[in-house]
Amino acid sequence: MPAPVSPPSDRRLTWGLALAQLINWGPLFAVFPVFVGPMERELGWSRAELNGALTAALLAGGLAAIPAGRWVDRHGGRGLVSWAAWIGGLLVAGWAACDSLVLFYAVWIGIGICHAGALSDPAYAVIVASAREPRRVVTFMTFVTGFCTSIFVPFASLLIDGCGWRGALLVLAAIQLVPGAATWWALRGTGGGLKDQPRGSGAPLREALRQRAFWALALCFCAQTFMSTGLAFHLMPLLQERGLSETAVLVAIALHGPCQVAARAVLYLFGRKADIRLIGRIATLALPLALVVLALAGNSLWLVLGYTVLWGVANGLITIVRASGVAEILGPRGFGQISGALTTAAMLPRTAAPLVLALLWQAGGGYGPVAWILAGIGVLAAAGFFVASWPARPARLSD
Repeated sequence: MPAPVSPPSDRRLTWGLALAQLINWGPLFAVFPVFVGPMERELGWSRAELNGALTAALLAGGLAAIPAGRWVDRHGGRGLVSWAAWIGGLLVAGWAACDSLVLFYAVWIGIGICHAGALSDPAYAVIVASAREPRRVVTFMTFVTGFCTSIFVPFASLLIDGCGWRGALLVLAAIQLVPGAATWWALRGTGGGLKDQPRGSGAPLREALRQRAFWALALCFCAQTFMSTGLAFHLMPLLQERGLSETAVLVAIALHGPCQVAARAVLYLFGRKADIRLIGRIATLALPLALVVLALAGNSLWLVLGYTVLWGVANGLITIVRASGVAEILGPRGFGQISGALTTAAMLPRTAAPLVLALLWQAGGGYGPVAWILAGIGVLAAAGFFVASWPARPARLSD
């Protein structure tokens, strides 16, 4: 009988998952907008048709999130996360061969299902179940992942210039071998947090659904997701409408990433000394404050940059709160399925936000009221987290 495998050290979890997440987010998500233009020119599909595939992928990923979380709780994440990365690579290669819009949608629905297995939620669940200092592992992983867009967007553009969009996708598909291998190595010896519970047990999720804190967190993350997704699609035209130069707009948008990374780096340095509930309250309060600054900024570049700093820091911290805060408030037991349920709840806001803001722009004849409306939604996000985090539960996540 083979000897049991020792669980991995936090160092191995940290570096393996950080590398895997950094790469997974690139080919499976971040590079999509880079390929829209070349595909539009070659295939003649409209921008709405192309972006509809990404919407379908997000819906598929949201629906798959709870089953994926239950699998990680029961069996651990090694097989799921590794195979989702590898299958995602095969689907990216399939994307390179697409000449049919139906096939393109089928490929992206498959990639969306891979999101539920390869991206953040299952990685967080593994960390909560297996790491000795989960918060530090999550913080470092998200710190590294924050560089994904800065690396993969220009890299994909260079690949398209050098070998066309189909050749670029084949290179990215080959790169997907790396995160699968990194996860297979890093997660050897890990198991699910519910591996000793009766098979098919969904008790932790049922218990969470009976708690006010779960629904308050769902409100918080749905509101935050709506704002983030909506601004990702509409911030550039909003700022251009105000008369800012293209250079100023690009500087403001480019500053988001470094601000998120800086916030995560500071939190990592504080480590276990940081009160994750307090961090969550500060971060969620910063969301509506940032949007009030944006609403008042007009064409002032300095105020727009003030919004960017506030928003970037808040989003950077909320990524940590999304894992460590949920595990502390609701408890680490069954974290995979609970986190999956929160992801599923945010599915509709994530997919609806770009369209809703476009309709608001059309109805208002411009983006004038949009920032104020988003600020109101930010107040809902902050209220949700405050309700969820008070009073403090006696059972805390060990870090």
